[in-house]
Amino acid sequence: MSSSVLDQRAAPPADGPRPAAPPPRRTRVLALPEARWALAALLLFLAALPVQLLDGPVWLSGPLFAAVYVAGGWEPGLEGLKALREKTLDVDLLMVVAALGAAAIGQVLDGALLIVIFATSGALEAVATARTADSVRGLLDLAPATAARILPDGTEERVGTDRLAVGDTVLVRPGERIGADGRVVDGASDVDQATITGEPLPAAKLPGDEVFAGTVNGAGALRVRVGRDPADSVIARIVRRVEEARATKAPTQLFIEKVEQRYSVGMVVATLAVFAVPLAFGDALRPALLRAMTFMIVASPCAVVLSTMPPLLAAIANAGRRGVLAKSAVVMERLGRVDAVALDKTGTLTEGAPHVTDVRPLPGSGLDDDALLALAASAEHLSEHPLARAVVAAARDRGLSLADAADFTAVPGQGVTATVDGRTVRVGAPGRLPAPAARAPQHAVVAALEDAGRTAVLVLRDGAPVGVLGLTDRLRPDAAATVAALGRLTGRPPVLLTGDNERAARQLAAEAGVTEVRAGMLPEGKAAFVEEAQARGRRMLVVGDGVNDAPALAAAHAGIAMGTAGSDLALETADAVVVRDELATIPSLVQLSRTARRLVVQNLVVAGTFLTVLAAWDLIGTLPLPLGVAGHEGSTVLVVLNGLRLLREAAWPRPARDAA
Repeated sequence: MSSSVLDQRAAPPADGPRPAAPPPRRTRVLALPEARWALAALLLFLAALPVQLLDGPVWLSGPLFAAVYVAGGWEPGLEGLKALREKTLDVDLLMVVAALGAAAIGQVLDGALLIVIFATSGALEAVATARTADSVRGLLDLAPATAARILPDGTEERVGTDRLAVGDTVLVRPGERIGADGRVVDGASDVDQATITGEPLPAAKLPGDEVFAGTVNGAGALRVRVGRDPADSVIARIVRRVEEARATKAPTQLFIEKVEQRYSVGMVVATLAVFAVPLAFGDALRPALLRAMTFMIVASPCAVVLSTMPPLLAAIANAGRRGVLAKSAVVMERLGRVDAVALDKTGTLTEGAPHVTDVRPLPGSGLDDDALLALAASAEHLSEHPLARAVVAAARDRGLSLADAADFTAVPGQGVTATVDGRTVRVGAPGRLPAPAARAPQHAVVAALEDAGRTAVLVLRDGAPVGVLGLTDRLRPDAAATVAALGRLTGRPPVLLTGDNERAARQLAAEAGVTEVRAGMLPEGKAAFVEEAQARGRRMLVVGDGVNDAPALAAAHAGIAMGTAGSDLALETADAVVVRDELATIPSLVQLSRTARRLVVQNLVVAGTFLTVLAAWDLIGTLPLPLGVAGHEGSTVLVVLNGLRLLREAAWPRPARDAA
């Protein structure tokens, strides 16, 4: 490949503007306001506690406890008042009222303990949410903060990437990150776009090729015309969708929130009854008020409300670290309920990269298999086309020697031409190269290979066809293990849905261990198959990568897209994205979702048990307020910590080990 004159451009002056540093990959705990206020409340409480226990002066302990109430209670109290203005009763407000009520009857220490533990619970939830956002930022290398925009007079200016507009031209020097989605207008280089496509090798980029924001330029320089607004780039859309979806609630959470409103109103009524009834029967004011405050604390459904989101958020964060973006808590909850799987073929079960399967010398060519492959590879070895790389790799795998090629030229979409050992060799698509007679022998070979699902490449020497190569996509190394793992999880083997011909589909399905094949399906047919299966009561998981998979992904109970370039519609339609193209992560994700759902059930049982026991104790006997605070808020902390266990590395299932 010839290099562009852009390669010789000087680097920007040393005193020029430099790209801003990327955002931190992991949010510091104290960067969260909830964590700072919770820590302040805890430290103030620890300072006031010995003064109180040692019967120290009130002028010292009083301000300290007051500061505890302010530090830990102002934010939930304010949010509760805002909710009350909207005619909804917030549990946060009930907790603050209970703490203030305890202080009003002289239980200042108990109220402060309630504030501290409640603030700690909120901080833990904020940390879980922040870890989810960190996983998104850490997984996807965000576009740089600045880019070199080329002005009409040919000069350049360094501008923020958010100021780029569609139609602008930017200069990307070697080693820089590309600032926006667009197309190359000048220059040639290799671009590492693994963060977008999952490709292990850099992709060659020539004029007309698409490039993506956040990918890393190689040794050449490129001029790129911006094709999308930076806010709408592939990477920006992925991050934005995940961050927006993170705010959604799983079905269990929505149900709890609906119940919470009615429950909170009922709890207030019950608290008033617990206070008023003993008074009506002659009980003293202080014991009645203390019992009512204790009941309000232990009966508040904080632990129940916090039972759902921490496990699901932690599962999302863990999956993000493994290269899988689950777009919402709803998605994470749904994935654990699937009981049937449909898989696409090309780019999903297969690698999406070709390799040589057939070498067919033509009669009269005087070439055998090795000679034909060596001839084609000698002409192709200067090309960076995927098919050319596959041909060269096949020749090297056989240990063949390649001859030097001269006068190399490549025409996109057609093939290459080179002089090898003094003879003109052309390698390319049969339909784009000169075709001799209609009954020429290469036509039958090409037809046979294409009928078998191969991509045919014709080799001509001095204008005469001498052979045909067949290439096909390679089954992913982990495809068979993934199919088996999904079959074990759902209780039935996955189905292969593909637009390819029946013969090619069944041949690959046999290698992957898939027994049911639906071949020759148009996009509408794939979606109809999924809808029909779900009408029979199945919860379908569809895994695909292309635009033709989008209708099925949208129709499915849950859809997962492989992170491959050129499949924007599938990426947007799917509920989750396997950014690194690691097929084996899919059964792990399903298993992780099921684990998260089990933790939700565990949390609900724990929270419900604590609530019932403590409320009954207060109504039937005499529950000490400190014990009620510790039990209730302890159960809240317990369910949050139980959910956060899914952040651990060990929480990620390993299907390969299970299969072994």
